[in-house]
Amino acid sequence: MVMPVVRFALGAAFLAHFAVAHAGFRVVATTTDLKSLAEAVGGDKVSVIALVAPNTDPEEYQPRPQDLARLKSAQLLLRVGVDFDLWVDRLAQQAGNPAIRRGGDRYVDASFGITLLDVRGTQVGPAAGHAHGSGNPHYWLDPANAEMITASILEGLLRLDAANAQYYHQRRTRFLSALADRIGGWQRALAPVQGRPLIAYHNNWSYLARRFRLNIAAYIEPRPGVPPTPAHLAALVKLAREQHAAAVLRQPHEPHGNADFVANRSGAPIVLLAASVGAVPEAADYLSLFDYNVRVLAGLAR
Repeated sequence: MVMPVVRFALGAAFLAHFAVAHAGFRVVATTTDLKSLAEAVGGDKVSVIALVAPNTDPEEYQPRPQDLARLKSAQLLLRVGVDFDLWVDRLAQQAGNPAIRRGGDRYVDASFGITLLDVRGTQVGPAAGHAHGSGNPHYWLDPANAEMITASILEGLLRLDAANAQYYHQRRTRFLSALADRIGGWQRALAPVQGRPLIAYHNNWSYLARRFRLNIAAYIEPRPGVPPTPAHLAALVKLAREQHAAAVLRQPHEPHGNADFVANRSGAPIVLLAASVGAVPEAADYLSLFDYNVRVLAGLAR
């Protein structure tokens, strides 16, 4: 009567091991954008989870109990860096998984090698919001930066799984080739709206604007994370009227009241953009994120 029990136990252990292997290496990314890029490089060798859900502000994110459990079992941690996801440091310390902490061999800061915009001194105090003193952290919104981001992800995957180096290199090369083809099309589509004044809610768009020569004339938030005053809103309406602003840009999770006020008083339309993968249904992955935003912005030329 013992042998069947032993055989059953061994069979269960084998199936459990196969299920883990089949699921791929456990990669935890702080954002959906890094998740999408990790999947582009890692393919079926990785199983990637994003801690911050779409339409949740990563700069104001409050970790949940399940996030700690995910980091405990993570084999690789991917973060945006540039003070964007500072909360993950404490989480990684609490997880009891030293390899995914800063300096660990399973830790990847995707901002490495990125030329940052808007680097300036920080202000400390209640009016500071989440100032981008170390640089604007929304660097993934320049699609050309995906080359450096995926290089960092590739390096992390090779430390984790050197045996599949060729697989990861080939997937990254194919992805970057497809991305390069798309960038040319996006540039052509946006050419008619280059230089036209746009007003945005939050300072997400510096990298997108630089890549495609868009003109973000002003922001509804006077500083990142700081709500506008009535005087600031009045000044924005005046600017939008005088410069004939083409649109007011807003993300789905951002408050619509102030954006609606500026749009209604100036006559500029509201345009809903996605700053991250999953923010709108059409932005299902990194490539379609730009497909969606370019299509919406190009519509302003009609």
